[in-house]
Amino acid sequence: MNTCMGYKMEKANETTVTEFFLKGLSGYPRLEIIFFVLILVMYVVTLLGNGILIVISILDSHLHTPMYFFLSNLSFLDICYTTTSIPSALVSFLSQRKTISFSGCAVQMFLGLAMGTTECVLLGMMAFDRYVAICNPLRYPVIMSKAAYVPMAAGSWVTGGVNSLVQTVLVVHLPFCRNNVINHFTCEILAVMKLACADISGNEFTMLVATTLFILTPLLLIFVSYTLIIFNILKIHSAEGRSKAFSTCSAHLTVVIIFYGTILFMYMKPKSKESLNSDKLQATDKLISMFYGVMTPMMNPLIYSLRNKDVKQAVKDLLGRKFFSKQM
Repeated sequence: MNTCMGYKMEKANETTVTEFFLKGLSGYPRLEIIFFVLILVMYVVTLLGNGILIVISILDSHLHTPMYFFLSNLSFLDICYTTTSIPSALVSFLSQRKTISFSGCAVQMFLGLAMGTTECVLLGMMAFDRYVAICNPLRYPVIMSKAAYVPMAAGSWVTGGVNSLVQTVLVVHLPFCRNNVINHFTCEILAVMKLACADISGNEFTMLVATTLFILTPLLLIFVSYTLIIFNILKIHSAEGRSKAFSTCSAHLTVVIIFYGTILFMYMKPKSKESLNSDKLQATDKLISMFYGVMTPMMNPLIYSLRNKDVKQAVKDLLGRKFFSKQM
């Protein structure tokens, strides 16, 4: 495929990129088929699992609590995040045309970064919720009232949107010349930024600031919250009490470890200038990206449902209600 067609002439000797070529697994047709089936199955499971969590959080009055409100937001976030990239990636696996327009790439960058940032902040809010529930149970209804947890969730979405808008605008205004090959499955913002034919140190600085504010700060909140939670749990004398207290936050802690483990590996590891401009297939980065982009949203509802009696019971009630209605 000729990847040098996505240009338009600006001046006599200058060109501007009008579309990008998503390299993905080009040149490995068998792998593309395997990845297509694998990612399609995971995407369907993601939609079903997170969709069910949202439905039961709305229909079951026992789940009308701050924790499940945050969880339903997380599920909706995972559906949005995967839908911004997975369908286009699946199409590219089966299509000979693996290009995306400049504007389409910008939209994909914005949505992907917005969802990722929102999830970071939301996980921090969920950790604070668990801290209050375990360390200050008597004040929990007052501290985590509806007037508090709704703005907390809304603030997570607004933070993600604003950060993504700033970062995307800065990248879009970079000059892109002849190199329009993105060594990725989707228009991931760092992969696109590397293609600019200009100094990107300013973009890297703003990305570093954003990473510190919206990834490391929530991570710090999570660390402090769970440190206090663990100290509080250790003060409980009965083994049953300790087990019950830990079970209320173990699912969230598992999700945090998986999410932050992959995102920190992707965005915080050092990259040399040579690796940025290398044409070699970066298999490790792509597999980590797939795990972060598909596996984590798929596993979230499984983790919460398998480790949570309330969710299990709500699912049973929902399925039992549907079965009963069919019998009628």
